[in-house]
Amino acid sequence: MLTEHAKVMKAFAAAGEIVGRKKLQKMIYIAKKLQFPFYEKFDFHFYGPYSEELTWRIEELCNLGFLNEVKEKKGGYFQYRYTLTEAGEEFLSHYDIDMPHLQECLQDMNEQNSRFLELVSTVLYFESLSKDEVKEKVFSLKSKQRYTEEEIEQAYAYIAKLRHKVQKEVRM
Repeated sequence: MLTEHAKVMKAFAAAGEIVGRKKLQKMIYIAKKLQFPFYEKFDFHFYGPYSEELTWRIEELCNLGFLNEVKEKKGGYFQYRYTLTEAGEEFLSHYDIDMPHLQECLQDMNEQNSRFLELVSTVLYFESLSKDEVKEKVFSLKSKQRYTEEEIEQAYAYIAKLRHKVQKEVRM
């Protein structure tokens, strides 16, 4: 019944503390694009791919006491920190969710900054287009971020690196 909730909790167990709602959204979206079995539907919004379903699921997990959310004032905005609680770990222990290499991928993503993950997720969102069309989308839709061609190349290289990690596990 709460299998989709447990999958999201598995992401927290794999990544440890995740700082920032935007970062959390991008990490789950990228993991989904890497073929990890996340159910949430994503649409393109101001900061790239966003899932209202994921937002609600996180809120439900916090209300159930399975996730800890800490709201911190950072200058002119609020930042949120998420961690799995002991109750969440106990609940998760009742589910056998096998996601090989999820921990390795999410920990790697968690070490990246939100701005870069926003770019990576945007590139993945438009991956059915040619590289030149993707660049065009990034430069027009993300003009305020002022991404460079070099950063877009880094995003493609990062996606390839993550896909290699996932495929390596499949071949073993």
